[in-house]
Order: sequence, then C-alpha cells, then structure tokens
Amino acid sequence: MGRRKKIVQECERLMDAPENIRNIAIAAHVDHGKTTLTDNLLAGAGMIAEESAGQQLAMDTEEDEQERGITIDAANVSMTHEYEDRNHLINLIDTPGHVDFGGDVTRAMRAVDGALVVVDAVEGAMPQTETVLRQALREGVKPALFINKVDRLISELQEGPQEMQERLMGVIGDVNELIRGMTEEMDDIDEDWTVSVEEGTVGFGSALYKWGVSMPSMQRTGMDFGDIIDLERADKRQELHERTPLSDVVLDMVCEHFPNPIDAQPHRIPRIWRGDADSDLAGTMRMVDEDGELVLMVTDIGVDPHAGEIAAGRVFSGTIEKGQELYVSGTAGKNRVQSVGIYMGGEREEVDHVPAGNIAAVTGLRDAIAGSTVSSVEMTPFESIEHISEPVITKSVEAKSMDDLPKLIETLQQVAKEDPTIQIEINEDTGEHLISGQGELHLEVITQRIERNQGIPVNTGEPIVVYREAPQSGSREVEGRSPNNHNRFYITVEPLGDDVVESIKLGDASMDMPELERREALQEAGMDKDTAQNVEHIHRTNILIDDTKGIQHLNETMELVIEGLEEALEDGPLAAEPVEGALVRLHDARLHEDAIHRGPAQVIPAVRRAVHNALMDAEIKLLEPIQEVRIDVPNEHMGAASGEIQGRRGRVDDMYQEGDLMVVEGIAPVDEMIGFSSDIRSATEGRASWNTENAGFRVMADNLQPEIIEEIRERKGMKLELPEMVDYF
Repeated sequence: MGRRKKIVQECERLMDAPENIRNIAIAAHVDHGKTTLTDNLLAGAGMIAEESAGQQLAMDTEEDEQERGITIDAANVSMTHEYEDRNHLINLIDTPGHVDFGGDVTRAMRAVDGALVVVDAVEGAMPQTETVLRQALREGVKPALFINKVDRLISELQEGPQEMQERLMGVIGDVNELIRGMTEEMDDIDEDWTVSVEEGTVGFGSALYKWGVSMPSMQRTGMDFGDIIDLERADKRQELHERTPLSDVVLDMVCEHFPNPIDAQPHRIPRIWRGDADSDLAGTMRMVDEDGELVLMVTDIGVDPHAGEIAAGRVFSGTIEKGQELYVSGTAGKNRVQSVGIYMGGEREEVDHVPAGNIAAVTGLRDAIAGSTVSSVEMTPFESIEHISEPVITKSVEAKSMDDLPKLIETLQQVAKEDPTIQIEINEDTGEHLISGQGELHLEVITQRIERNQGIPVNTGEPIVVYREAPQSGSREVEGRSPNNHNRFYITVEPLGDDVVESIKLGDASMDMPELERREALQEAGMDKDTAQNVEHIHRTNILIDDTKGIQHLNETMELVIEGLEEALEDGPLAAEPVEGALVRLHDARLHEDAIHRGPAQVIPAVRRAVHNALMDAEIKLLEPIQEVRIDVPNEHMGAASGEIQGRRGRVDDMYQEGDLMVVEGIAPVDEMIGFSSDIRSATEGRASWNTENAGFRVMADNLQPEIIEEIRERKGMKLELPEMVDYF
C-alpha cells in the first residue's frame, strides 16, 4: 500500500475521535516563511520528501503562486502526528500573507481553532502580523507563536546569545502586547492567551534549514541556544536538523497547546452563531455531536477541472456523507452532496464520511458561496464573515472577442463566489465589467487567472481607485416630494461618530441581531439612547432613524423608504460613489390615503432626492483610500525612499534604524501608489523592500475635490455640474 494511501486511512480512522483533532491555520506577514514552514510539517508527516521541503512549496499549488513566490490562495492539508503515545489528526490551512489576499485569512480562521503566527526574527512583528492576529482573535481562535529565520541573527547579524535573547524577547513582547490589547474587550475569553516560552507556546527556528526549538524540546533534547549558535556557525545545519527537527517541535506544540474541537466549540459557537442558545442544535454544535443534525460552515470555494466546484469548510455538528440533501443559507430548495473528501495539499482524497470537528471538501453544493451555512435542517445561519479591509481599487475587464462574453460573465460570477472580498459589477449592455479588489496585485492575479485557467483573452483598463462620500456636518431639514406631489418626506443628515462606524464595520451592531443587543452595542459606541432606540435600518455604515410619531400608512411604506435610501447611499450625490458614516433621520412624512398613489414610482424618487439634498447640505466630501507604507532600505537610500512617499501626497511618520537597515514608515493615498513598485526600485537601485497595508479612507484635500469629482463624473458619463440644492425648511 502506498504511503499516501496509508496516511489517508489513518486520517479517516482519527476523524471520529475529536479529542485527538487539531484544526489550525498558519498565518503571518508576507515573506515571513509560512509556506516553507508548512513544507517542513508535510515532510515531518511523511507527505513529501524531506530533501524537497522548503523548495517544493507544496501548498502553493497554483502556477502563479510558484512563479511569484507568494501564497495567493489558502490551502488545506490533513496530516497525522504522534505525540505522547497518541496519534493526532492535524487539519492545517496555509494562508496568504500579502495584504491583498487578507480575505482568505479571515475565512480560514472561521474553520480552525488555533493559529500559528509566524514572525521573522529580524523584521519582528509587522503590520500584517497585527492584522492576522486580529483576524484570529475576532473569530475566537487561540494563537501560538513561531519565530522564524533565527539563523539570520546568527549568520548575518552575528549576534551572541545575550543579544539574540534580547531581540527574541522583544518580538515576543510585541506580539503579546497586540494579543493583550485585542483580548481585553473579549468577555468570552477567560484564560490568558498571551504566548510564553516557559509554557511552550513559543517556538524558534529556521524553516529554510529545517531546525526548531522550544522550551519543552530543549528539555527533551538537552540542546540550548549556545549549542545552536555553535552548530549554525560551524555550518552543521544538517546535524542541527537531525538533532532537533522543526516539524517535531511545531507539531508537538500544536498537539499540546491548541484546543481540540470539544474544548473549542463551546466558546466559539456563541461568538460566530446568534441562533437560540438553548436549542438542540446549539447543544449538538457545542458537544461536537457526530450523530446530531449536520451543520457545515463553508469557508472556501475552489474549482477542480474534473470534479467542478468544491466547497471546503468546517463541520460543526453531525456527519456529512454522499447523497445527503442539504439546505444552503439564503437559497431556496436543497443541494445534493455528490462526494465528500479531505485535502492533501493540492489533492483531494475522497472518503466515505466526515464527522463533526473536521474540515471537509464537498462537491455538489452548487448554491454555496464562501460564508454559506449548509445544514440538514433549516437554521439561523452563522454570522457573516467580516472582512477587515474593503475593496479600494477597480479595473474594467472586457473579452477581446464578443464570442467569449458569456464565458467571461460566468467566470466573473464564479470569481465572486470564490472570493467575497472581490466585488464584480457586470454591465451586460456595454460588455465592460468592473472588478474591485484589495490592491493592484489582487486584480492582476484575478485577471491573469481568467486568461490562463479559462483561456479567455481579456483587455483590462487602467486601475481606478474606489472613493467614498461622507457628510461633514449636520444638514437642515429637507423636503422630498414624490413626482405626483401627493407624498412628502422630511429628512436631515448628520455624520455618524467614528466609533459607531467602526462597530458597524466589525459587525458588533447589525440588523441581524436582536434589537436590544443592537441598541446596547450602538450606545456603547457613543450613540445616545433615544437615537439608538429608533434605528430602522443599517446600510453599509449608514443608519436610518425613524423619528416620526404615529403617521398613518408609514409602516407599509417603510420598505420603499428603505429602498429609496439605499439607492441614494449606493450612489452619492457628488460622484455616484458609496456614502459612508451618514446618520439619516426621517422626521415626518405626508402620505396619500390611497396605496396606488404611494407606490414605488412615487416613494423611491422622493426619498432618494431628499437624502441627496440633505447630504449636499451636510457638506458632503469625497474620501479617498489610503495605505500605510513601510520601506526597509540601506542608509544611503533613505532620502530617496522618503522622497518617494512625500512625492505621492504622502506623509512620513517615522524613521528608525533596525539592524543594518533604515525603516521609513508613513501613509499615502492609494491613487498615488499605483506604479509605486517600479519607482521605488529605480529610486533605491533595487535595494529597498517595502509593503503596504490598507488603512481605510480619509477626507481628500479641499483643493483636489472639484477636479477629482469632475474626473469621476466624466468617466461615469454623468453631467459635469453638481446637482442643485433645493427645498430647505
């Protein structure tokens, strides 16, 4: 029997014992060594040849991942590891580190209970380290730390034991500060989740040279940092690997310190599911009951050229098997399971069934998208997966040949299904389709894959930046009249507090939650009690307040009012960009007695116009997306590097020495960062390394507003002059 077949059989045997299962993700800043580390673990589990670990990048299964040397898609693998005389099943997800693919990290965290955060010993905790930690902790996923590239401290920086220890303790301190800051407000995490060398939740090593240590491994092997420095300096890395193999150290840490599903699900379910906590279903999910009703949370959709669409996700209750007829949240009818499997890197191995507590790969769930709840009974779906960043850049894509148009539309719809952080706008009339994503690379990868994987030659437009519009002050009361003059709505707009906007973005306040909970969340974020009591609707980060008193027929008209409001907020009055952070109050309404005279054609335009006029009076302004920029550069190129930020309407916030490099940190608008990579290379003779992190939106400078608004209006084929303001009271 082949080695692989044996592993699959062993995984199948262990699936039914949730106490021996560990579901984990490996997450880190880009280039800190996650995929190389994962290769080591696969080699340790006997799944790839040891010689090729680190070079093979087995989890980067797509051609473009191997070419670019970065992980683009989260990849799943199941492996086994013996620890303290018990075999464990480890379901691992290797996640991308590049900021543009952060959506994959957030979705992976929903499927796992533990996150191994990898940090480069030289660079320390970086912006994306903070982001992946936040993504893990928000999902109730326990962290552990692996400090990689320790060999660089010895060979490149020539540090002695004392210096090394100080530097490593500094990295641990930074990570713990982030964990402390993030877990303070989490009432459901009652234990201390900071990492510690003594407890064994921190590992050190070199994924490239395949060695690793932790406090428990040092006690077991008798090796300390002095021995490691001697062997590393004497170039005896193979001996180092043989005496303290990285895979054993990390997999032991995973088995010892990460919770199994039985321990994890009782505290994770209330965090990610708002259904009835006393129901039987809640009980079977908390108990990881393989005989209960089936509940599967889909975290990833992929396409296999032979099997078609594959939904991967976590089974929280019950057992999934071929032939089951299952409900998919938000869709009608049922889907029939065609096959069930587990992942072995790029390959999927079919199995008979996958019980609760495991990660499964399922075909046949045609209606599922990343984030769907799939179940054997109709149920309250899981909380939607909140992605931390939102699309900031857009490209138009059109098929070179009109014959390819239907296939392109189908492919774009598939892309949106697989990656919810991508927004697709399909214009059937013009054949031009807009893709919005997290950055230039995100869109480049998507369009390249459409051409390469689907064989559709496409033309892409220049990148276009996504803007927002936001009110800056309170408006006067504005009247909106319906075309037949029989209905009138009286509306004001004011800016929402930043904390309220933040709590909506993080999903702490939404229309899906019970009214009392929502009211408390909004009051906690600073909204006054009376306003929080009258929330009628939340759209994006905008809130509608119903301040009316006893108006006849308003109840049955409210749905149309909300539709008019949403239309107005999707296309703001300045440049038809989405509005954010607006508190819209409906003060009064006059409605026609006869339902026929207050239909959609009357109410929607009246509300839309009133909202737009009130926004104009509230001094609405354009917001532009900005990015945090960090550049690591040799001393002599520091001036050129900071000049690159300042020359892009940016601001340099900090410069400091780190090792033999200078670090320049600042922020700059996304619009100005297009083409940054080639400019910074030539400015620093190719010696700078840099990364960017989306940092939300800020009000654009007043002197640029008219010019940019006009450009956007022209691009969208709108009238160049802004709408006039009318009807104030």
